[in-house]
Amino acid sequence: MNDHRISVTEDELHAHVDGELPAERRADVEAWLDAHPDDAERVQSWRAMAEMLHARYDSVAQEPVPARLELERLERRPRQWLYGAAAAVLVAFVAGGTAGWVAHGAANAPSTFQSLTADALDAHRLYVVEVRHPVEVGGNERDHLQAWLTRRCGWTVFAPNLEASGLKLVGGRLLPGPNGPASFLMYEGASGERYTIYTSKTENGATQMRYAKTDKDGALFWAERGVGYVVSGGGTDRDRLTKVAQAVYDQAEKSGG
Repeated sequence: MNDHRISVTEDELHAHVDGELPAERRADVEAWLDAHPDDAERVQSWRAMAEMLHARYDSVAQEPVPARLELERLERRPRQWLYGAAAAVLVAFVAGGTAGWVAHGAANAPSTFQSLTADALDAHRLYVVEVRHPVEVGGNERDHLQAWLTRRCGWTVFAPNLEASGLKLVGGRLLPGPNGPASFLMYEGASGERYTIYTSKTENGATQMRYAKTDKDGALFWAERGVGYVVSGGGTDRDRLTKVAQAVYDQAEKSGG
C-alpha cells in the first residue's frame, strides 16, 4: 500500500479524531499517520484539545441552543427580553483602576448589560466546545472575515491581534443579537484556552466596564459608539480576562471600531 493510494484529507483527519471516519477508511488513515509523523502529531494535539474541552464543557455541550441565539431572530423585530436563571446569577460591578476604561459616559442600563452579556456567554459556551467547526470563517481569512462581518452588522468589525497575550485568531461567525446581527470572534492559546469577542448594537452610547460571571466563565462588557462589546473566557481567572479585554479595548479604540 503506498502513500498515493491512502492519501487522506484534513477533514478525514478531523473525522478520525471525532470518531466519525467511515469504517472502510480507518485502516488507510492509520497507515497514513504511521508514515507521516507530522500529521500524527497534529492529530494527537487535536485529540488532547478535544479531551480538554470535553472535560470542561460536557455539562453544557448537550444543552439545546438558547432561543436568543436562533438565527430566525434576525428576521424578527427586536422585543423585550426575559432572563432566566443564567442571567439571574450574573454578578456585576464597575471595573476601575485602568485609565481609559472608566467613565466614558453614563452608567449602563442593567437590561442592556444583561442581554448582551447573557447572549455572549451563551454563544461562548456553545462554540468553544467545537473542535472541527467552531467558526464560519477561519482566522487565515482575517481581511475577508472583517469585511463580511462589517457589511452584515453595519459597524466596523475589527479582529484585534492578541498574539502578545498568547492568543491566535481562530475565526468568527455571524450571530443574532438583541438588536439585530452580532459579530462573534474566537481566539485560542497554545494550551487550548479560548476567548471570544461578541459585539452587537446597543442603544447606549459609552459605558463603563462591567464584569459578569457564571459558574465556569467570566465576561467583561463595555460599550462605545453605540456598539456593545463582551469579551468572554478565562474561567475564573479574572486578571487574565482583564488583560485580554484591555488589549481588545485599546486596539478597538485605535481602529475606531
